[in-house]
Amino acid sequence: MLNTKTLFFVGLILCASGVLSPPVALLLGLFFGFWFAHPYDADSRALSKFLLQASVVGMGFGMNLHEVIRTGRSGFLYTAAGIAFALTAGLLAGRLLKVKQKASALISVGTAICGGSAIAAIAPILQANQEETAVSLGTIFILNSIALLIFPPIGHTLHLSQQQFGLWSALAIHDTSSVVGATSHYGPEALVVGITVKLTRALWIIPVALGAAAVHRSKNRIQWPYFILLFGLATIVNSYLPSLAGFSKILNNLGKLGLTATLFLIGTSISRATLKQVGVRPLLQGIFLWILVGTVSLWLIVIGVVSLHS
Repeated sequence: MLNTKTLFFVGLILCASGVLSPPVALLLGLFFGFWFAHPYDADSRALSKFLLQASVVGMGFGMNLHEVIRTGRSGFLYTAAGIAFALTAGLLAGRLLKVKQKASALISVGTAICGGSAIAAIAPILQANQEETAVSLGTIFILNSIALLIFPPIGHTLHLSQQQFGLWSALAIHDTSSVVGATSHYGPEALVVGITVKLTRALWIIPVALGAAAVHRSKNRIQWPYFILLFGLATIVNSYLPSLAGFSKILNNLGKLGLTATLFLIGTSISRATLKQVGVRPLLQGIFLWILVGTVSLWLIVIGVVSLHS
């Protein structure tokens, strides 16, 4: 009979080989997390963070710099407005639901900017304890997983264009991994828009972290998102060095495979214990904020108020 370690590695290899699609990889990870004790929980979380950043850089080798700059410039204002809206609504919802202040702030930041990466950057500044950080991460990861599975069907039902869907995913899905997973499943243009606007949104970690550090007078070191710079360099290589086209294609394909493996690892980190640890109030705050941001941004995109212009 197969033990949990063997099952874990079989699942990881299947996902990393490209046999399974990103949504299926996530579902497989969730199944493992719910039914088996994770043999490498801490190592898996660390690996998923590194693998996500490496995969985003790898996927940059398949994108055109001019398209990335155009999309990022158009999406900058929307990400700024969306972050301000999400932070304000999240903190108010947390206060109404009587969620612990630091956990409420982390859930709001995670929803507003880029999920687990934002929480990891802000938690030391707020001097959040392990329980507050775990609750916030658990809330975001649960909703993140749901978003990857339900966003593409919603997009098809509403007949969203690839550009509309990519923009909506970037504004309404927490983590970069699920944005890339959902948009790559929807189409190539959706992927370019989604990952570019999402990384533009992720850059707001820096001013938000600096602001939080100033307010709390924290001297903790801020985690800078260096991988976004590497993503930009990758697009430059792909756009201006045609002699390296074969090399770029290989790295782009490896990025896609790495993302699928990342989603499996993220799925395995969500267990029954995670749901129990999160509790009702933080989860309600996260659900309310997620639905609010998702529906408002979708409505604005559908009616044409929010769109990308050439």
